[in-house]
Amino acid sequence: VQLQASGGGLVQAGGSLRLSCAASGRTFSGYYMGWFRQAPGKEREFVATIGWISGGTYYADSVKGRFTISTETVKNTVYLQMNSLKPEDTAVYYCAANVGFSRSNYDYWGQGTLVTVSS
Repeated sequence: VQLQASGGGLVQAGGSLRLSCAASGRTFSGYYMGWFRQAPGKEREFVATIGWISGGTYYADSVKGRFTISTETVKNTVYLQMNSLKPEDTAVYYCAANVGFSRSNYDYWGQGTLVTVSS
């Protein structure tokens, strides 16, 4: 399984970014796809997850109402639309895949993409 995250960058507070994660190497039926982030000096934290087939979503309280996770199964891609960004959203964002729902330990991880939100 390969997960390739992209779309990070520098944005001003209040702005938006869309992260993409291209998944390959197997079919993902039954999988949940997740986004995590790790800020400098902090532990990695859960952001959002979505069922590949079910489309069911779950968000961390800190991003609920501002971030939206979605999939485009034809393209084997997972997105994270981030709106109303805050400086505290600055982190390296990682996509991950897991068999079943989880908010922590995932089976597969991609490389990160850096999001920097300036005040």
